[in-house]
Amino acid sequence: MSERAATYEDIKEAISEGYERLSPQLQRIARFALDKPHDLALGTVATVAKATEVQPSSMIRFANALGFSGFSQMQQVFQNHLVERSTSYRERIARMRRGGAAPNEGGGVLHQFVGEAMAELTQLEENVHAADIKAAVKILAAAREIHVLAQRRAFPIASYLAYALNQLELNARLLDGLGGMLYGFASGIARGDALLVASFSHYSPEVIDIARASRERGVRVVAITDSALSPLKPVANVCFELGDDSARPFRSLIGPLCLAQALVVSTGHHLAAAAAKPARKARRAT
Repeated sequence: MSERAATYEDIKEAISEGYERLSPQLQRIARFALDKPHDLALGTVATVAKATEVQPSSMIRFANALGFSGFSQMQQVFQNHLVERSTSYRERIARMRRGGAAPNEGGGVLHQFVGEAMAELTQLEENVHAADIKAAVKILAAAREIHVLAQRRAFPIASYLAYALNQLELNARLLDGLGGMLYGFASGIARGDALLVASFSHYSPEVIDIARASRERGVRVVAITDSALSPLKPVANVCFELGDDSARPFRSLIGPLCLAQALVVSTGHHLAAAAAKPARKARRAT
């Protein structure tokens, strides 16, 4: 992590590659930078240091580790990212949260969750790139069989994906672990298949184990997770990093489910376009 990162994407990549070599203090800053880039873009050395529970000098060391001469130079990259990606939704949500009712009064709880959902969907659009959706769709559409895996909080995502992909007449199978047979069923995933997994902090060990073993067997892996530091990232051919919402007392699935729907519908479009090509060729031939 010594070469200067020119863009926010460069910073994400540098943190992901060098995270294990950082001190515990710098690791806390790294997670904050990935999870709350807008807060880092707008904060001061003192406020960010307080939020990450480190000394201000650690902020300077973190910037130096990324190749910057100081915090301000690094922060400029985050500010540029904020300008490029920000939308009016963030301003609206900030006003709602400042002037809204208390969560325990009347519709305050619904108001709070709607506001947080809007923010989450804005973050989803910022973090997910069209090229990654296209790459994932190609993997899913070409797979002999699609195995879908998630546990605990992420399980509804896997359940929906297995259902919806089967509606596209793809051979999709939900690995639900019924009867304690999760590892047994997963051992049948083979080269030519695809594994579609979802896991968030704190990550399900069995999901990570199966994803790693499948990739080692040559299986193509598409992962839905929360951070560039997720243990799923190194084993995934395509990894969607949606942002960490673990600080919330009630963590949402709105973002992951929206992405899941986008993957299914995009795969449907891909299959329809592929089916239309022979017909177009036949018409041209006549």
